[in-house]
Amino acid sequence: MKIDKENVKRVARLARLELSDEETATMTRQLDTILQYVAKLDELDTSDVAVTTHPQDAVNTFRPDETRPSLPRDKALAASPLQNGEAFVVPRVI
Repeated sequence: MKIDKENVKRVARLARLELSDEETATMTRQLDTILQYVAKLDELDTSDVAVTTHPQDAVNTFRPDETRPSLPRDKALAASPLQNGEAFVVPRVI
């Protein structure tokens, strides 16, 4: 697929990018090179290649969802520079 300057300008406008004429020319060349490479990859015969959704046989990598005791309040507040005995004290934002 050959990409032209008008396509690059249209995509830049959609992406809210302002490109100079020099940048448009550079992007046109670079995108055309990328599309030529992708077109080359389309020529490969992949009919014998299995569909891969993940490179490894990973079934479920999450830990089991189990109820565990939480950190005691006094230990959590001990690491705080400012607290009132029940909660962290932080500067007002709004």
